Amino acid sequence: MRKFILLFALLFSIASIAQSNSSLAQRRAAHLRHGINFSEWFAQVYDPKGYTREHLETWVTADDVALVKSMGFDHIRLSVNPEPMMRHNMADHLPPDYLGYLDAAIKMILDHGLAVIIDMHPESEFKARLVQHDDSVEQFSDYWRAIAQHYSTCDPEMVYFEVLNEPEFRDRYRWVGVQAKLAAAIREGAPQHTIIAAGANWSDVEDLLVLTPLPDPNVIYNFHFYDPHTFTHQGATWGANYWHFESKLAYPANLGTAQKVAASEPDAYNRLQVLRYGLDHWDANRIAIEIGQAAEWAKHWNVPLTCNEFGVFRRASDPQDRARWLHDVRTILEGYGIGWNMWDFGGRDGGKGFGVVNGPREGPNTPDEVTVEALGLKH
Repeated sequence: MRKFILLFALLFSIASIAQSNSSLAQRRAAHLRHGINFSEWFAQVYDPKGYTREHLETWVTADDVALVKSMGFDHIRLSVNPEPMMRHNMADHLPPDYLGYLDAAIKMILDHGLAVIIDMHPESEFKARLVQHDDSVEQFSDYWRAIAQHYSTCDPEMVYFEVLNEPEFRDRYRWVGVQAKLAAAIREGAPQHTIIAAGANWSDVEDLLVLTPLPDPNVIYNFHFYDPHTFTHQGATWGANYWHFESKLAYPANLGTAQKVAASEPDAYNRLQVLRYGLDHWDANRIAIEIGQAAEWAKHWNVPLTCNEFGVFRRASDPQDRARWLHDVRTILEGYGIGWNMWDFGGRDGGKGFGVVNGPREGPNTPDEVTVEALGLKH
């Protein structure tokens, strides 16, 4: 009988710890309510010069971080490409010079009272190696363990570790195993910090819905929302080829506008994609149903949930249509109690990307008033 009592006490203790950690993740998710992505600083650097000292020290300034704080954001998702810091077969040996630049960036964010998500954000080729080669997963695990250990002395209420941005794993079952291994490596390096995990492929709602949560309870789950891409990525020169033919496609969707935009598409199949957008009733109700499924998933598993990316490409979209979409997504997320992080700060693209600011290539960035208002913030 005494053995059964001891076993019951042990199981009760384990369950209590798991519940406590789950509550901890829920509480920490409250620090991630209104965020903005910082891209093209430690990731997505396509300048031939690469990740130079000049770039890393000047791309984002203290004034930019102060501007983010003044607009009412509470956290920054910092994209980090692991490749410049990874040494082949020595991934746990982090180069001190490069790490110093990252340390300075994270300190600058924290000094302004903003939480920071360290988001591993490599290029597609890096992720393809994780899909194909176990050795690449081993090395990435070593790297993550070292990064997590390095930042384990930071306040766990303010620093979060995101396993991998948009994994691009078509094999969802392989991603389950890879993510579990990477999360375990993070946990070894930083026992107290909260991990952010996501579904396979592009981390869309449907990728989240087939995900089984990790055995680690101190995890926040994340999805991205750009639906429908026909609208949000109009004018873009990456992804689907037909996007770059689109301009001024309206939101909410209506067939009349879609027919006008479809007329500019030279390919019949692509014309159909635009016409389908006009027929598919994309409005606040449709978005609420889509995001509602993610909310139901989180409720079913009793886990916290965030949306770490959503946005509309500015170059070819009407500002008011873009603002309506941002407003609808943002308010629906908030209605479900889901924290959000818009893509992205922008800045040096002159207001032509996804940015929340109108950034000249020289001089200070200024808030884009229409975007800030759609996000329910101040400017």
